[in-house]
Amino acid sequence: MDSILNTIITAAIWSDSNFWITTGVVFILLFLSGIFSGSETALTAVSKARLHHLENDGNVAASRVARLIEDKERLIGAILLGNNLVNILASALTTSLFIKLVGENGVFVATVVMTFLVLIFAEVLPKTYAITNPDKLALKMGGFISLIVALFAPLVMLIQKIVRMTLRLSGVDMSDGVTFITAQQELRGAIELQARDGGLVREDQAMLGSILDLDDVTVEDVMVHRKSMQALDGDAKADDLINAIVRSPFTRLPVYQGTTENIIGVLHSKDVLRAIRRTGGQTHRFNVHRVMVKPWFVPETTNLREQLNAFLERKTHFALVVDEYGTIQGLITLEDILEEIVGDIADEHDFEVPGVRLLQEGGALSEGSVTIRDINRLMHWNLPDDEATTLAGLVIYEAETIPIVGQRFEFHGFRFEVTSRKRNQVTGLKVKPLKESPKH
Repeated sequence: MDSILNTIITAAIWSDSNFWITTGVVFILLFLSGIFSGSETALTAVSKARLHHLENDGNVAASRVARLIEDKERLIGAILLGNNLVNILASALTTSLFIKLVGENGVFVATVVMTFLVLIFAEVLPKTYAITNPDKLALKMGGFISLIVALFAPLVMLIQKIVRMTLRLSGVDMSDGVTFITAQQELRGAIELQARDGGLVREDQAMLGSILDLDDVTVEDVMVHRKSMQALDGDAKADDLINAIVRSPFTRLPVYQGTTENIIGVLHSKDVLRAIRRTGGQTHRFNVHRVMVKPWFVPETTNLREQLNAFLERKTHFALVVDEYGTIQGLITLEDILEEIVGDIADEHDFEVPGVRLLQEGGALSEGSVTIRDINRLMHWNLPDDEATTLAGLVIYEAETIPIVGQRFEFHGFRFEVTSRKRNQVTGLKVKPLKESPKH
């Protein structure tokens, strides 16, 4: 008798138009929940670079999305508020329906059913679509979410104040709005991610990374050291000067008087040719002091970005590097900075300078004056260059002494053996990784 009565009641409920209306409302609420979930994912994953490009092209939807993501706290607050409202309302309506259908067990049944529906259709499905098409979905939903943000603005502001007060009581101050990742760090992370996923070859990764490193590398790190500088004696005979210029692979040469510490000018080979032409080929009439230009001195602490901008501003390619006491330390050229980005630039006039020789058993035989950055790039190693610029400097820094020939040291995953020394200068080193070469 009871079963017959229950069947009659259930049939009556199913025939009730209110049941179908409520069911329809539940599905509409689930659809709205999916929109909120997908929009949240899309708006947080949308490409700012693409938005900026579309804005410049006059895309109204892109401008709307850009304004939305400027205040992410308000955006996320409004979306979460809307999402929770529709989910809670949908769950309440579903629970009331199942209680009418199956009695007290309706709470359990409604919980299982709504968990499944919300998880699949209001969370996983829309967020999966959004993460694969963030830009497209963000542009489509920007108008609707803007309306929601405007509608819930007063309530969201109240929630933000409550959240900030609660965090402040916990010792967390959000009033400064500190950004914990810089644009440079974001770019570097994107480059590393693309390289890991195979989107960038190793050479391109190194080039892009070098551009980001320009602020951290000083001219001291890449300059031609004064010991390797080629300079001209301003008091030498004209024929001797011209012969030295012809033999040199460089187009610009510093000119000194008395000692190499006293640089009085810089001579360009083209200016020499013009001067000789004006004299009708009479080289003995060539006067270096009339042809050379005033030298430009820059401090050794200048970073490469500043020096690159200075080269472009002054429209020159050559500068002499001095320390804090004004003593010549070396020279820097525009080519040195470009090589830091793209690698060695060689032409038909460049000499093969001995510096690093690869060993068959692995590792390299190197001069002590070879810079750490150069050998890292050549061998794809990651030796640190924070405390020293050259290999010899790194060994002396780590050993805390000037080593003698034959001494071996192991640090940073490499074995260093001193192969030659001249007075107090380490001139030759054998470097070999202890295990597989660490890669950048």
